[in-house]
Amino acid sequence: MRVSVIRKNIKFTPDSKRVVARYFINGDERTQQMVIRIMMLDDKQVLETLEQTLREFARRHRNISSIFLRHCEKIRNIIEEMKIDYEALSLDRKMLIGSYCTMEYAIESAAIFNPSIIEDFDQTGLEAGEKRVIISFRATGEGHISSIVFRRGILDRDNNLQVMKIGHNIDKAEIVHKSFFNKERFLMKLSEMHTEDKYIASIMQQLPNEFEYAILKSMVNTALSDPSIREERRTALNEILWLAKSFYDLEFKHDSDITERVIFPISDSESRGIEDARFVHFTDDDGTSRVMATYTAYNGHTILPKLISTEDFYTFRVMPLHGAGAQNKNLALFPRKINGKYAMLARIDGVNNYIMYSDRVTQWNTPILLQEPRYTWEFTQIGNCGSPLWTEEGWLVITHGVGTMRRYCIGASLFDLDDPSKEIGRLTEPLLSPLEDEREGYVPNVVYSCGAIIHNNSLILPYAVSDYSSTYAVVDMVELIDALKKSK
Repeated sequence: MRVSVIRKNIKFTPDSKRVVARYFINGDERTQQMVIRIMMLDDKQVLETLEQTLREFARRHRNISSIFLRHCEKIRNIIEEMKIDYEALSLDRKMLIGSYCTMEYAIESAAIFNPSIIEDFDQTGLEAGEKRVIISFRATGEGHISSIVFRRGILDRDNNLQVMKIGHNIDKAEIVHKSFFNKERFLMKLSEMHTEDKYIASIMQQLPNEFEYAILKSMVNTALSDPSIREERRTALNEILWLAKSFYDLEFKHDSDITERVIFPISDSESRGIEDARFVHFTDDDGTSRVMATYTAYNGHTILPKLISTEDFYTFRVMPLHGAGAQNKNLALFPRKINGKYAMLARIDGVNNYIMYSDRVTQWNTPILLQEPRYTWEFTQIGNCGSPLWTEEGWLVITHGVGTMRRYCIGASLFDLDDPSKEIGRLTEPLLSPLEDEREGYVPNVVYSCGAIIHNNSLILPYAVSDYSSTYAVVDMVELIDALKKSK
């Protein structure tokens, strides 16, 4: 049974004007040569060059002088190794040095895709039938580096979306790294990463059950400074720091609009991108609510599933996910506990849909097979398109299927509320397939979503168009549930 889908006439497209000021370095030797040239300038030349730079770039960034100073501080060790008194440098000279260690990066220049949508915390001042929403996107720029960006809008009683105006100055967050670690859980994650124990045992045995990051970093750096160190051990030791740096908090300034906040790759584990965040409003058993999202961190070689949570979209906590079930992409958290446990969808083998339960939101083991490809349009793989949605008839899961010519389509399934391992129904045909004008893009023949909501008894389904742009569709919930119940 085919379900009617209304595609809305709105499009989110890449915007190359949206840039961040990113740290830039060309290697120690070239940086030293650059500093030497700056040190040869007199104070007047320094001021003139700095003022010219500020005239050209200050209006494009919020408080760019502080960014220059922060980037200068990043090469402080290089400057001091040159026998230059860092403290004696003038503020202007430090800012000028920092400006040479800064570059603009267009975060959305290549694509803005794989959206998810959630209700905003603030629902005041709205008319009947309206809902304020936050939409997240995977934004991609030069080098295919992905980050998370946001838009805010209002859905009206006819499910039309009014998108709020976006801000001009994009902010990256201040980063606060985790200071203390549990040794047992840390070792468990290293094991899951297949870090060889023989190369790290001497360091880990010296650490107490609860250890500080600073002590770990010092011990690892001491070991790495050994000129005779084997490459295998160097790799293993770097993986220790790679994991430790994966725990951090992000703090945005309160004078930034949500459209000006970008969650840009921070740790080494995500140096090549933050992929496919699936945001969900999670309500705990005590009634407290927070927003959480699973995403995939990618460093160019390996992936690391991570969890991000916030209660206000100003402060975010980022943590890696652990366990045998946190080994692949496509994790999506249920919006509430089931029988006292957290629940998660996953595609741990790259082909099938799984479900997992856990007492801890960061620990996932014992995945249970939930769905296998059944229809021709999903023979390659089946996975979720975001967190399950609660309905009176069951958990609604929007799925994706990959068929011939690697074409991605969007489907839907319904599962039992008390035992979501029981499938009630599953659409035999795609809910959404790429139309002719949706087939062209960075990755052709793809429609894909990372999260939907229900509003005015309609499914509001944002989706990406061939990994380039994004839009959304509306589906009548009565028709959809009826089709799902009849499909079994």
